[in-house]
Amino acid sequence: MQTCRFPAMAVLWLGSVTNVFAANADHQEPPVIVTATRTTQTVDAALASVTVIDRKDIERQQARSIQDLLRGVPGVSISNNGGAGKGSSVFMRGTESDHVLVMIDNIKVGSATSGMTAFENIPIEQIDRIEIVRGPRSSLYGSEAIGGVIHIFTRKGDSSGLKPNFAFGGGSYGTLEGSAGLSQKGTQGWLTMNASGIGTKGFNACNGSGNAGCFVSESDPALQDRDGYRNVAGSLRAGYRFQNGLEIDANFMHSAGKTEFDGSFVNKSVLAQQVLGGTARYSPLDFWRMHLIAGRSRDDSDNFLGTLFQSRFNTQRDTVTLLNDFTVAKNQLLTIGTDYQNDHVKSIDVFTVNSRTNWGVFGQHQATVAKHDIQLSLRHDDNQQFGSHVTGGAGWGYPLTDNIRLLANFGSAFKSPTFNELYFPNFGNPNLRPEDSRSFELGTRGKTDWGNWSLNVYETRIDQLIAFDANTFAPANIDQARIRGFEGMLSAQIKGWQLNTNLTLLDPENRSSGLNRGNVLPRRAEQSFRFDADRQFGQYYRLGAMLLVEGERYDDLANTRKLDSYVKFDLRAEYILNKHWRLQGRIENLFNERYETAAFFNQPGRNFFAMVRYQP
Repeated sequence: MQTCRFPAMAVLWLGSVTNVFAANADHQEPPVIVTATRTTQTVDAALASVTVIDRKDIERQQARSIQDLLRGVPGVSISNNGGAGKGSSVFMRGTESDHVLVMIDNIKVGSATSGMTAFENIPIEQIDRIEIVRGPRSSLYGSEAIGGVIHIFTRKGDSSGLKPNFAFGGGSYGTLEGSAGLSQKGTQGWLTMNASGIGTKGFNACNGSGNAGCFVSESDPALQDRDGYRNVAGSLRAGYRFQNGLEIDANFMHSAGKTEFDGSFVNKSVLAQQVLGGTARYSPLDFWRMHLIAGRSRDDSDNFLGTLFQSRFNTQRDTVTLLNDFTVAKNQLLTIGTDYQNDHVKSIDVFTVNSRTNWGVFGQHQATVAKHDIQLSLRHDDNQQFGSHVTGGAGWGYPLTDNIRLLANFGSAFKSPTFNELYFPNFGNPNLRPEDSRSFELGTRGKTDWGNWSLNVYETRIDQLIAFDANTFAPANIDQARIRGFEGMLSAQIKGWQLNTNLTLLDPENRSSGLNRGNVLPRRAEQSFRFDADRQFGQYYRLGAMLLVEGERYDDLANTRKLDSYVKFDLRAEYILNKHWRLQGRIENLFNERYETAAFFNQPGRNFFAMVRYQP
């Protein structure tokens, strides 16, 4: 196997970019996050590795999907099956695609059957910001958070008065998009409503063969159809703060879509994502803050071959969380919480077991002692099927100077098997055990006159990995993995340019016994580099560019099918008509690079998109 040369490449990258950034930068206030510790803190205070993408970033980048936003984010690798609305997998820090916990407005989401979240069916026009926490978080959230957590927040008005917003655009592949929203914020209450829609004719999703890829041969150009996608979505957030300090808010999002793809078993899906939740916050005493969070998420899929109905997989997840934050002393916060979760499956296929319940209780202590920042967490989960599971985490931070900080983290995590892995007819294995992991991380971050930077190295070992066992024709706990990685990030503002760059080096090694030992885990790029540059010229114009470079990857466990590295370059421009109206335009994949992130599945060639936005 090929080995990533972490130290040499990291030093070359850091040295070259530092020389470029040796200039003054304007510092902005660090964003406030809640995901890393389940408590409110700034990104600078967090001991975990965190990336925050807010609404301004989304519109500045002119991103058209969550996948657009996540590509090139440190530690994140994306696999997509043929364009907009097609199945997309997110690998964080080299772990499996179902090792990422995803939440929307504090509510856990995802399919209980596949174990993954349909990112492709969450419209970007409904999103206010995304918090990405890299590294295990099972000691706070339970199952799934082996690689990290992605927390999506829907749009919420942040200014007083009645504020409408509107956007409409179109571009290549017969694409049309539109959104509209209204927000009202007063001294005690707020309300935000948004609706969006997208329709695209798409392009031919797959160049498969009868026994590979999508298992459909389309060697004849006349058979290469266009695989379209459409989606309609809406969201609502509302809240009120009473005179006694009680604060309540509610959130709702529903997304319904239809996607076409190439396949011999199914080639069309009607999809729906729905999240309904509410939160109550109250302080009975000055040192005690309570949070009660409850919600329900749904992931529905009806699948067809042409017009012939084939299958249905509808899953529902109910969650309730009670959090208690106690300020026990100056610079010390104790959090005690409990979680309830119930997953339920409805399908025309008969699952031996179609629901399960999990109870979790956890504690976390955050303290600063003699300049040492410490975070300790411990959690016990009691699963209806798998019994008890204990996970823990520890974080440490220390300021070397006023501007440089050292960090270290350890975390254990686990992932319960999905309903498909356990009970899918003629495939599942009800004797599966949860997957386990242990992760170590060392890092440093700092601020200088020219900007912000951070460096992190980590190792994750995963046991009891679930993989297909050819001897039994069923999934089994037969695999192991050792994943090593490096992440470097730099950002600055230089002579009017906003510059952001990051580098990820990954060594995701299969450590299971047998012929695949020592191979690279599939569909993870071993090297990834992203560079963004944006600048406003005068009052009216803004220009930007994005360079994405991803190294080669393999599509299979045996490492016999290699996917080439690729370089993708995007340009974007914005014309500010007045303080309320903006016209945006984007050219993606300027040099028409041909590449695949999953074997046989096509990716967009050179294409353009233009949009007009109204935001008072």
